[in-house]
Amino acid sequence: MTLNFDVIATVQSAFATKFGIPRQAGLVPELTSRIIFTPAYRNPDMLRGLEGFSHIWLLWIFSGNRQNGWSPTVRPPRLGGNIRMGVFATRSPFRPNPIGLSCVRLVEILPDTPEGPVLVVAGADLMDGTPILDIKPYVPYADAHPDALGGFADHAGEFLLKVHFPPQLLQKIPQQEQEALMGVLSHDPRPSYQNDPDRIYGLSFSGRNVRFRVEDQQLFVLEVTPDS
Repeated sequence: MTLNFDVIATVQSAFATKFGIPRQAGLVPELTSRIIFTPAYRNPDMLRGLEGFSHIWLLWIFSGNRQNGWSPTVRPPRLGGNIRMGVFATRSPFRPNPIGLSCVRLVEILPDTPEGPVLVVAGADLMDGTPILDIKPYVPYADAHPDALGGFADHAGEFLLKVHFPPQLLQKIPQQEQEALMGVLSHDPRPSYQNDPDRIYGLSFSGRNVRFRVEDQQLFVLEVTPDS
């Protein structure tokens, strides 16, 4: 059976590439993104009543991984990238159907912009241009399960890094984006299987290339330049 879906919106975010995107929604609550509806879905009536909800679910497509196929087992990054788990026990993008699910905070509804109605959300784990299939309200009485078990993810360890960002480099980042970038860096953007203290990494964030290295759970920012 083949099913067809419409892309109802796309994401505008600080991430031009997959590298550095938080591994789950909500890990960096300071990150803001915009949901831009496609022309066929720019009817503000579709958002009537949404202003009463603090959070929403986004159903989206792993557009950056669609060409790579899927696997019945995958290596979760938070297990070091060396242990295989069943794909349905993970949130890996390498799935039979490349569908993602993210719960984000609804910051603001802009009903009348040149792009039609726009949603401003916080905490998204999405690359710029990600296609959105659907939007649903987060309903606390049904969606929150305080006693839920997290499987191996509950024991994956703490991965926060201490970030050293020289002030003269940090000032190259707009002030309203500095806290979000610090949060992204603290969650260790590197692939889990890479742990070379001499390796220099480059993170594309909001039109800037942030170069850094990591040693002994400390991240050192070395350079900030405009993206080429």
